[in-house]
Amino acid sequence: MIKFIQTLPTILLLIIATSLEVSGDAIIRKCIYEHTGVARIVFALSGMVLLFGYGFFLNLSPVEFGRIVGLYIATLFIVWQVISYLTFKSIPSLPVIVGGTLIVVGGLIVTFWQTK
Repeated sequence: MIKFIQTLPTILLLIIATSLEVSGDAIIRKCIYEHTGVARIVFALSGMVLLFGYGFFLNLSPVEFGRIVGLYIATLFIVWQVISYLTFKSIPSLPVIVGGTLIVVGGLIVTFWQTK
């Protein structure tokens, strides 16, 4: 199964990883501020499983870790904005859009700029 997953395109692995990370973070946040008792425990465990999945999928990519981080950060920013909107109805402000554009461009430079 792991060999099959490793054959997926790197960008797909990153989208899965960032979706799991951001979703896990959102669930943990909701768990802390919106739930108590058994519901809090269930949400906390769910968030932990998603965050484990993020680490697992991120590290399945065959790309060198130092290069994948740039593309990961760019993907993370985009997925974070989508999940933030879907979960919290948060629309990014102009500074977030401008800063996010710089994050995405920087991530692409880190990943794809050939030094040799």
